[in-house]
Amino acid sequence: MTLKQKRDAAPAIGFSPLYQQVKSVLLQRLVDGVWVPGSLLPSEIQLAAEIGVSQGTVRKALDELAAENLLVRRQGRGTFVAEHDERRILFQFFKLVPDHGERRFPESAVLNVTVAPADAEESAALAIEPAAGVIRIRRLRALDGRPLILETLSLPQKVFAGLDRAEIPNNLYSLFASRYGITIARARERLKAVALSADDAAALSVATGTPALRIDRIALALDGMPVERRLSLCLTEEAHYLSDLR
Repeated sequence: MTLKQKRDAAPAIGFSPLYQQVKSVLLQRLVDGVWVPGSLLPSEIQLAAEIGVSQGTVRKALDELAAENLLVRRQGRGTFVAEHDERRILFQFFKLVPDHGERRFPESAVLNVTVAPADAEESAALAIEPAAGVIRIRRLRALDGRPLILETLSLPQKVFAGLDRAEIPNNLYSLFASRYGITIARARERLKAVALSADDAAALSVATGTPALRIDRIALALDGMPVERRLSLCLTEEAHYLSDLR
């Protein structure tokens, strides 16, 4: 049954533009893993015939997904599912930029990986049961060899089973996609100026009370499920937070 036949047969509950309905169909295929990161999508003509809409409607839906960094349009080659390569993460998710120099992907050094019951904040952020297991990854991130970020990541143990026993790569979002089939689609961040505690300052090799930018990020999968909470303490004496607003 085509999208049009389903729409005609179903009672009207609400209205959304046809291209948005097509977008939802295509997005569900990404969620279901029908198209994996890096794979080539069928042509616009093929998708239009399969779904039962015009090629222009499909094109508009694909353009929106590309604008959201979920698809990549390559001239003369087609449309591909976006991968979490370093360049994509750098411009979509990593916002700390040196004051003098180009935006670069940071190096990472894992300090420790532990498993523990979720605390109240983790439970709320990740929408999991109180005291459900979480994997906590604590690591330092550096630019030009200087540690600038102290991160604590909290991940639902049920979703990322075994990650606490695996090697932790610098590019975690690529691992999420390749090993667990989870693509990070977007994130919400809260920023606040703080003074570093003695332990956090020691990890960053600065004095207790040094000012830092605290970034509290919730990363969401394609289906909107929160799958990562990331607390980042960032030194900004020689770097700044850059956000492109559109």
